[in-house]
Amino acid sequence: MRGFVFKALALGFLAAAIQPDPAAAGWRDRYEVYGVEEGDMLKMRGGPGIGFDVYVGLPNGTVVRLIECTQTGGTRWCKVSLDRARSLKGWVSWAYLREI
Repeated sequence: MRGFVFKALALGFLAAAIQPDPAAAGWRDRYEVYGVEEGDMLKMRGGPGIGFDVYVGLPNGTVVRLIECTQTGGTRWCKVSLDRARSLKGWVSWAYLREI
């Protein structure tokens, strides 16, 4: 009996140790665009900064998946993909994203 309990506990600890970080695993990585002024869109760019080409404009309410973030100057930029078109990836300002 003690051997069974020990094996079950060991297996539980091992599973917890190799479990990926929830954020890295794609959990809680969905954000929506918000705070963009009416008549404007959040620009998804080719890199983390305003000097990069604009790929597409994202209106408020657009759902994106967070890939990674970096600080460039005074702005935090995040690489995202569209929730419904994951092959479309680009960089947006963190200031216009909120977790959903």
